Amino acid sequence: MATGARHTTFSIIGSDVVITGNVAASVDLHVDGKIEGDLKCANLVQGEASEIKGAIIAETAKIAGLLDGSIEAKTLVIHASARITGDVVYETITIENGGKVDGKLSHRRHGAAPAAVKAPPPLEVVENKPAVSGI
Repeated sequence: MATGARHTTFSIIGSDVVITGNVAASVDLHVDGKIEGDLKCANLVQGEASEIKGAIIAETAKIAGLLDGSIEAKTLVIHASARITGDVVYETITIENGGKVDGKLSHRRHGAAPAAVKAPPPLEVVENKPAVSGI
C-alpha cells in the first residue's frame, strides 16, 4: 500500500460523510461527520459539528458535538459544546462548563465488567406446609 494505510493508528470520518449503520474500529477514531448507528472504538474524538445517533463504547472519549444515545467510556471528557441525550457510564469524567447531559450518570469502578448483568436474588421459603395425605 503506497499510502501506508496499513499502519494507521487512527481513522477520520470527515464532515461530509454520513454513515447509516454500526461502526467498529480497533484504532482511534476522529468523527466530524454523522453516524446513525452504534459506535465502538479504542479512543474517540468527536468534533463540534458532528452528530452521533446510537450507543458508543470506547476506552476514552472526548465529546464535543451532539450524541443521541448512551456512552460507556473509562475516561470521558464532555466539552462545552457537547450535547448528550442518553445514559453515561464512566470511570473518570470531566464536564466543561456549558456541556449538557440529559440522562443518568453512572460511575463504574475500575476494572468492573461493562454492562454487568445482575443475578436474580436467591429463592427463599416463605411458608412450609405439610403435604395433604389420605386422598
